[in-house]
Amino acid sequence: MADLLREETLDDLDPLRHLRGSADADDADDADLVPAQPPSILDQTIELTFPSDASETVSITLAVSASPGCGGIAWPAGEVLSRYIARRGPAYFKDKTVLELGSGTGLVGLVAAKLGAPRVWLTDQAPLLDTMRRNTALNGLAPPVRVAELNWGAPLPLLPRPDVVLAADCVYFEPAFPLLVHTLAALVPRGSPSPDPDPDVLFCYKKRRKADRRFFALLRKEFTWTEVLDDPDRDVYAREAISLLRLTRRQ
Repeated sequence: MADLLREETLDDLDPLRHLRGSADADDADDADLVPAQPPSILDQTIELTFPSDASETVSITLAVSASPGCGGIAWPAGEVLSRYIARRGPAYFKDKTVLELGSGTGLVGLVAAKLGAPRVWLTDQAPLLDTMRRNTALNGLAPPVRVAELNWGAPLPLLPRPDVVLAADCVYFEPAFPLLVHTLAALVPRGSPSPDPDPDVLFCYKKRRKADRRFFALLRKEFTWTEVLDDPDRDVYAREAISLLRLTRRQ
C-alpha cells in the first residue's frame, strides 16, 4: 500500500515520468522518449517571443501544464516551427486557412494567427481543448482562431480545406504512427477535384528513438519530403536532432 501511495505522489509531482526512458532494449542508446522536465510544470504561464520580418517580433503567452498530458507543455520542435513561420512573416499567411495538427498548447497556430492568418484551426484530442481555448483567449485571438477536436485516424471533422498544415512534435507515441499518417493523407487527398494547389505541409519533429524510423516508413507510402533549407537556425536545431520538413503528397 505504501508503494502505491508513493507512486501516486510521484505521478502528481511529475505526470510525464512514465513516458521517460527507452521503450525497448534496442533504444537503449537513444535519447529519452520525453526529455527530462522539472516536476513543477503545472499551471504555469510563460512568454515566448519569435523574430519576424521587418525587425518585428511575435510574442505569445502560453498557459502550460503537464496535467492533461505531454501536449500541455511547449516542446522544442514547436518552438522551431514557430520561429520559422515567424520569419516567413505575414505574407506567407495572407488569405490562408491554417490547420495545426496535435496543437497541444496551440503555440504554432497562435503564431500563425498573430502573423495575420485569417482562419486558424487548432486541433487535438479532447483533454487539450480547454488548454487551446485558454491560450487563444490569453492572446486575444478568438477569432480568427478556432478550436476543434481531431483524433488521428478518425474521420476528419467538418473543417474548411486548409491551405497550410502545421505539425510539430507529433512523432513520439508508436501506436499513433499509422493514425497520424492516415490523418495527414486525409488532409491532402490524392486526385483532389479542387483547382487550388495542395496544402503546404510543414512538419517539424525531434528524433528520440530508433522506432521513429517506422513512422517514416509508413509516411513514405503516402508522401515524399524535403528538408526546409531556408531557415538560418537549421544548423543549430539539427544538432539537437530536430528536423523541419515539407511534405508532398504522392500521386
